[in-house]
Formats: sequence, C-alpha cells, structure tokens
Amino acid sequence: MTSQGSAFMKRMFSELEPYDPVIISGLAYGVDILAHRLALQHGLKTIGVLAHGLDRIYPRAHYKTALSMMEEGALLTEFWTGTPPERENFVKRNRIIAGMSEATLVIESSEKGGSLITADLASSYHREVFAVPGRTSDPFSVGCNHLIKTHRASMFTDARDLAFMLNWEPIRECSNHEEAVSLDPTEKQLFETILKHGKIQADHLSQKCRLPIQDVLPILLRLELYGRIRELPGKHYEIV
Repeated sequence: MTSQGSAFMKRMFSELEPYDPVIISGLAYGVDILAHRLALQHGLKTIGVLAHGLDRIYPRAHYKTALSMMEEGALLTEFWTGTPPERENFVKRNRIIAGMSEATLVIESSEKGGSLITADLASSYHREVFAVPGRTSDPFSVGCNHLIKTHRASMFTDARDLAFMLNWEPIRECSNHEEAVSLDPTEKQLFETILKHGKIQADHLSQKCRLPIQDVLPILLRLELYGRIRELPGKHYEIV
C-alpha cells in the first residue's frame, strides 16, 4: 500500500475508535495487516478470515499479530486443517469477510484489485460499500474511483461518512483524541499557509513554504483525505 493510504488509515482509526467497531479483514499484506494492527492499537476487536487451515499462519511474518488477535478478537476459516493457502482460497474467503461485515471499505485498489471482489460480494449481500477517492493518476486509486464513479460504492472521506450511513453513535471516549486531530509539522505548515491565504494555488503554496512541488502534492492529498482541505479548479486549495 502507499504511504498516503497508510497515513489515511491511521487517521481513520483514531476517528473510528469512539464507535468501537469490530474490524474484519484477511490478515494479508498491505491494508489487511495494517487494519488488524491499528485495531489492536486502538483497543478494538478484530477478526482475521484465513485462506487456509488453522494449523498455520500465512504470511508467516504476521504470526505475532495473529496471536494478539486471538486474545482481542478471533481467527476464522472454513478450510480444513492442513489446507495450504492456495490462490483460489483467497477469493473464497472474501465472501465470508463481506458477509460478516456491516459495511465494506476499500482503502486502495488497482483496476483489478482483489478488494473489488469483496466490494461486489458485499453489494450482492445488500451491505454498505465505501471507497476512498484518490487522484486519477494514482494506479492504487483506480479501483476506488471506479467503484464511486459507477455508483457501486459511497465516497468515504472520514469516519463520519460511515457513522452517518450506519446510524452509529459514539459509545466510548477516544483515548487518542489529540492524535486524531493533530498534523505532523509539514502538514501543519501547509495547512496554516492555506488558512492564512484563504485560497492558494499549489505552485504558490510550494514557494511560500519553500518545499518542492513534488513533496507538496502528496501532502495536499493527505490533507484532502483527512477532510481538512479541498481542491478547487486550477489546482487551488482551500480549508474545508
């Protein structure tokens, strides 16, 4: 997964914590394992649906996380002990993930990413489907943008979207409230510069902050995903 996707997920879990959701994923690389680990960090229950028997953990690098999940959630599989992680099993387990979940959220996906299968399955089960939008030039946002464009997913920008659609109410205090609202120093610099000018073009912002434009653009994307700013025509940005 991309650094932008990782940063977005960390912010999202801070926002989700008060709603105390159960996080269900597949213990795979990328978004899956980060979702499980962030759930554990925030004291949320998390369930891993496996594509093999319970006598092994695949990938092996996720073994310690899996052990923690058994204390703060569960590991589930429909496969007999001894079943290896065959390719077709990953598609099969996706239907269980989709069926168990009240909503499916696609953080990042290429044009033919496996998470699109889960999204289609969730839709067929009449579950809510959400996708995080991204730039049209980003290959890991193509799948998400297509889901939104074809009305197969609602656009997800922060936890409020999920809470609104599912009628969730906060049920506990967030232990990391400051983390949920804070920005790193560079993000804060750009945010405050935009706030000062009201509306500013990306190149002008780059000059004001004395940062290369290639560094500024990914930060602007993160601020958009955090729900702090929005892009206007002509590569201008303003505070939400």
